[in-house]
Amino acid sequence: MKYHALLSANNGLNTPSTNPCKLLDFGFLKLGAGETYSGESGDREVLAVLLGGRASFEVGKKRFDNVGGRPNVFNGKPHSVYIPANSKFSIKAQSAAEIALPSAPSDLEAEPYIIAPSQVANGAWGAANFKRYFHQILTLASQPELPARRLIVGETFTPSGNWSTYPPHKHQVDELPREAYHEEMYFFKVSPNDGFGICHYYNEEGEEENFTVRDNSIHMMPRGYHTVVSAPGYTTYYLWFLAGNQRVQATVDDPQLGWVSKTVAMLKELGQ
Repeated sequence: MKYHALLSANNGLNTPSTNPCKLLDFGFLKLGAGETYSGESGDREVLAVLLGGRASFEVGKKRFDNVGGRPNVFNGKPHSVYIPANSKFSIKAQSAAEIALPSAPSDLEAEPYIIAPSQVANGAWGAANFKRYFHQILTLASQPELPARRLIVGETFTPSGNWSTYPPHKHQVDELPREAYHEEMYFFKVSPNDGFGICHYYNEEGEEENFTVRDNSIHMMPRGYHTVVSAPGYTTYYLWFLAGNQRVQATVDDPQLGWVSKTVAMLKELGQ
């Protein structure tokens, strides 16, 4: 089975050519200034994450004007708009805009809302050459006051030459507090955008896949272990989003590589 795809970057809605996940879906919306996109969420909740540019949203009877501001994902925290299930919505670009549209099934009755940059938690995970930086946009741990049925959403920035999501981990069964079942997807951007990274994916069924991370590529993971590395000279970004039976996150490291996590505290003491 194929677990990755390269999305087109045409104006309008771009979607993966394949999707092995049962819960998660994704759309990459690109609009020129003044262009409009309309849709219906149906039985799914959607989080519209402004990757770059500004747009106005009408969701049901609510209107959110001039949302966004960062020029691209590498410059600042995002604005996002939560679109609940059973909503008609329209998006009008105030400038050229790129918007990520991750979605998952939902039976939650909620009002649409904005997540401002001030509500986005940030920090760093790992140390040394597996240190990476994150934004938590919609997570139970950092934003417990924000309603959502399944979606968990954030961003990770992996510096030049560094590894990310390392040690590789999985989250494919509900055995709390040790592990929680979640599908996951990564939508990538690369800076400069002619660069690349490498993604390594494998699972306990014996499947293994290495693929080149490019600007606008996506990794779709219904199960399995996964890790990413940025090529020297380039920073990779990925929007990560998960969906499962609940929103508590718990992961299990690859047992052969998990010992690396125990070195983080020591490396930080050494200033790495």
